[in-house]
Amino acid sequence: MDLSTKKCKPCEGGVAPLNEKEVAEFKSLLPDDWTVSENSKIAKTFLFVNYRHTIDFVNKVAALAEEEGHHPDLHVYYGKVVVELWTHSINGLSENDFILASKIERL
Repeated sequence: MDLSTKKCKPCEGGVAPLNEKEVAEFKSLLPDDWTVSENSKIAKTFLFVNYRHTIDFVNKVAALAEEEGHHPDLHVYYGKVVVELWTHSINGLSENDFILASKIERL
């Protein structure tokens, strides 16, 4: 399954977060450098040669997040961005998090 071809669906809560098995299945579709934390967040660190490249990446992620209606937490440093994803309305992971991670990989 190519998650990057899917579209994030609005989530207003009222659904359960993914269980451990579901998280493992979706995680297997991402590169190994994405990490799962407490079965409730996924994250990846992206490295860049300078600040300009870092901000260019942040701006691309921001545009993608707006397009998808799903927004990651971005921790921005000189030459580094840490992307954290989880679905805030359910306080855990949903398919949307893995869809957006897959699309971020293509930037």
